Amino acid sequence: MQNLGHDVSDQSVGNILKAHGIEPAPDRKRQTTWKAFLKSHWDVLAAIDFTTVEVWTKSGLVTYYLLFVMELKTRRVHFAGCTANPHEAWMKQAARELTSFDDGFLNDKRYLIMDRDTKFCESFHSILRQSDVEPIMLPPKSPNLNAQLERYFGSLKSECLDRMIFFGRRSIERAVAEYVAHYHVERNHQGLGNELIEPDAEVGSVAGQIECRERLGGMLKYYCQRAA
Repeated sequence: MQNLGHDVSDQSVGNILKAHGIEPAPDRKRQTTWKAFLKSHWDVLAAIDFTTVEVWTKSGLVTYYLLFVMELKTRRVHFAGCTANPHEAWMKQAARELTSFDDGFLNDKRYLIMDRDTKFCESFHSILRQSDVEPIMLPPKSPNLNAQLERYFGSLKSECLDRMIFFGRRSIERAVAEYVAHYHVERNHQGLGNELIEPDAEVGSVAGQIECRERLGGMLKYYCQRAA
């Protein structure tokens, strides 16, 4: 600005930096706060974590691990798969699919927030880094630092998983696919100003007869106006 002949006060510069989530220079040299880090990297941030569900199988009750990734800016989620045994080979394959050149969910991301769960093994980290995605490890016992994804898990469980009994992996995958579609297209989100993530032409219509639609046998309901 000085080279263009404009005089800007230090306070104005500080206000601009603060509005974009960047600490003033003296503070940046010491340590950037977590809030400032999130705000300044919002466009290239994603988060990953597991949640679990109990499933009836031929061998009895088995715990299945469900892996989800969230794009923090838009709240879009991606169901990366489920398994009863998230071993290293399974995790490496998940990393390859997430960073796939053609359609990987993490293609335009630079940072991936995750906890210190040992399932996120070193080879998983290595595959991410090869695709220029840097794993960001959270401090121990700090779920509040991955609040967006934790909030999604709360909704997924209270609105879907905790209200169903599952028999085999396919039943989980079908239910999760239905919930994810509902979450993106039909469910309003307070964190986004009560907007939809991926508005559908009919769901967002303001003309036509109001009707109630259902998923998962009526467990998930939403209202829309049928396009005239």
